Amino acid sequence: MFNKDEGAIRAAVLAVNDGLVSNFSLVMGVAGSTVSPEIVTIAGLAGLLAGAFSMAAGEYISMRSQREIYENQISKVQQSMLANPTEGKRYLTEFYVNKGVPVIEADRLAGHMMRNPTYVLDTVVLDKLGLSSGQLGSPSKAAISSFFSFVIGAIVPLLPYIIGLGSQSIVVSAVLSAIALILVGGVVASVSGRSILIGSVRMLLIGSVAASVTFGIGRLIGIELIG
Repeated sequence: MFNKDEGAIRAAVLAVNDGLVSNFSLVMGVAGSTVSPEIVTIAGLAGLLAGAFSMAAGEYISMRSQREIYENQISKVQQSMLANPTEGKRYLTEFYVNKGVPVIEADRLAGHMMRNPTYVLDTVVLDKLGLSSGQLGSPSKAAISSFFSFVIGAIVPLLPYIIGLGSQSIVVSAVLSAIALILVGGVVASVSGRSILIGSVRMLLIGSVAASVTFGIGRLIGIELIG
């Protein structure tokens, strides 16, 4: 069955992960090409905002499209029930019989429930689509949640630069990001029902490889520009 709360938590955690990995890689790439902390900070903030708005827009469109699909399906079920009440009662009777209710009692219960169109609609939608009309998520809330979740992840690699640790910023940024990758990997694994240890190690490796590659590319570009 569709679980709105679980889906929202998972989306938020994944947004934090996206923000962390993408901005960690960006910061390392820019840091590899320049020794100026100010340039790294500006680039990191630009990446943070661009990524956060992109994530929010994508989540809004995705959630809105999903909601419209479900609303269309619910509308079709509602129109069918209104156009053919007899068929609706028969459907409800079969629904209760399948739940173990005796046929006579199921028919009586279905007739009684037909007096409440909202209940009938929710019952049929729940049976056919796996959710009720009240379980549809809010696209706006999903977008806002994704925006701030991305920011939370993306700000971690930038903290040393924002604070102003100078030449030590890149080392502290790498350490903080590594710790955050381990924590986020563990949470993602926990939400997915997988091994927390494996999830943490895998996330650390993926983030570290991505950051190392971009750092190397940044260093090569920096050398070429200086040369």
